[in-house]
Amino acid sequence: AGADPLAERLALCTDPDARACLRAVGEMSGWGRAMAPGQGMGVAYVSSFGVPVAEVVQVRDTDAGIVIEDVWVAAEVGRVVDPVNFENNVQGGVAWGLGHAMNAEITYAGGMAEQTNFHAHAGMRLHQCPRIHVRALENGDRVRGIGEPPVPPAAPALANAIFAATGQRIREMPFARHVRFA
Repeated sequence: AGADPLAERLALCTDPDARACLRAVGEMSGWGRAMAPGQGMGVAYVSSFGVPVAEVVQVRDTDAGIVIEDVWVAAEVGRVVDPVNFENNVQGGVAWGLGHAMNAEITYAGGMAEQTNFHAHAGMRLHQCPRIHVRALENGDRVRGIGEPPVPPAAPALANAIFAATGQRIREMPFARHVRFA
């Protein structure tokens, strides 16, 4: 529709916690700044297990493939009990979600999944892991938790960033079927 992705989400969203996450991640990432040719940012939002999470992924298209440069995450968790554990959980969830978006596929033969567990999927390699910037929004009195919530928005934010950088829409995983990652 030609609308700014972050502005459109904010215009359509009425939940105050979701809006706070989207505004925070926009501010953290410098959303709307000029990007070099072949660079792009993508945004995604989810409420997972009652935890609102917004993510922005920045990529660069190179001769070697797509490089994921940075990820910014804002999560409304009520209260953070252990800041180091919070940051590590968010960073791990983002890396896991991006790795699965890039490489994980479930195939079937004879009506059964051919992959028997996580060892069957190539994860994100260390050299592919972006800088991951994390912010906890603490606007409530109860602890909401943070284990899985950063995982779901990783794939759509990455797909949106790839589109912004290359003009190519990816609508199925694994993304490595459609683009090469450096």
